[in-house]
Amino acid sequence: MAGGEVVVTGMGAMTPVGADLHASWNALTAGTSGIPTLEEPWAADLPVRLVGQLPADPAASLSYREGRRLDRCEQMAVVTAREAWGDAGTPAVEPERLSVVIGTGIGGVRTTLSQQQVLMEAGPRKLSPHAITMLMANGPAAWVSIDLGARGGARTPVSACASGAEAIADGMEMIRRGSADVVVAGGVEAPIAGLTLGAFAQMKALSTRHDDPEGASRPFDADRDGFVLGEGAGLVVLERAEFARARGARVYATVAGAGMTSDAHDIVAADPGGQARAIRIALRTAGLAPTDIGLVHAHATSTPVGDPLEAEALTQAIGNHAAVTASKSMTGHLLGASGAIGAIVAILSLHHKLIPPTRNLEHLDPAIKLDIVADKARRENVHAAIGNSFGFGGHNVTLAFKPA
Repeated sequence: MAGGEVVVTGMGAMTPVGADLHASWNALTAGTSGIPTLEEPWAADLPVRLVGQLPADPAASLSYREGRRLDRCEQMAVVTAREAWGDAGTPAVEPERLSVVIGTGIGGVRTTLSQQQVLMEAGPRKLSPHAITMLMANGPAAWVSIDLGARGGARTPVSACASGAEAIADGMEMIRRGSADVVVAGGVEAPIAGLTLGAFAQMKALSTRHDDPEGASRPFDADRDGFVLGEGAGLVVLERAEFARARGARVYATVAGAGMTSDAHDIVAADPGGQARAIRIALRTAGLAPTDIGLVHAHATSTPVGDPLEAEALTQAIGNHAAVTASKSMTGHLLGASGAIGAIVAILSLHHKLIPPTRNLEHLDPAIKLDIVADKARRENVHAAIGNSFGFGGHNVTLAFKPA
């Protein structure tokens, strides 16, 4: 059955501030930072050692066999999908009507790097027979489809930091056009390694505030100096509204619309015009006016250039009346998982009528004219929310949500 509303009935998360959805939400609403300094010997010579790391090893929630066969990003995907599936009440859905869409920016990079080291030091015969299935970017979606028995499709958007949000948009469209009743969608990333940290540092993209790790990620603040690389996973269970109602499911929110654009401008530098178009398309497809939006979960990575461009796009597309929050101030930037975590924050904010604060906003950049929630969580009942995700390459995704 094509058309109709798409609702969120379950969610799962692993973030630097919490090993599951409940812990992550509590930490975010409390304004807790999950950013330490790497102390491992392998990181000693790196120019930047600030990271957002998970507080628990995802492999600890898996069997020994699963842990050995899955890259860290795949481990997070399976653990988080199981949490989301349970949170949704384990929907009884035909396997052919169940799909999985999980985005990632770089997939199993840790496996790629570790196996390259094995190859160089011990030769090809010492490589893991599971190396290919651990490093492939579609691995998280594939393993979750196997784990849940989903036969309606397993897809992997790879759109840099917009990947997780694009996955949710794709899942919404699959249900709307009638090809699935239930879709598990979101994003994962496990990028913490010498290569990624060193390469981002060479781009001058990372914060170097080593004397204050918890204050390093500071979206919209006048003293921001770059983002903090983080790892994590966020997945939601999307359902056709009629299907969810028929089984008596608890509904968190409606995924009302999505906008996706490309800048065609620069491989790294963003175009606020492209971002504003994504926001407007999301509103149009959701049947919302700019004045309907009471909450924005901003992409807001804490970079000197990126934050003002997003603020400009928001001002162009909806004005400056909405409350704005930026969870990367606490988690760091989770790359391909960030859009999914942002969606979860927006959904829970609508559900609980509580908006998490943006940490470390001490001196608002005078060029930014937005109502940013700072210092402490804000109690507010809003009509609708959007979540922004933008990625290298000019990928722009905006998701629009309405309360249940």
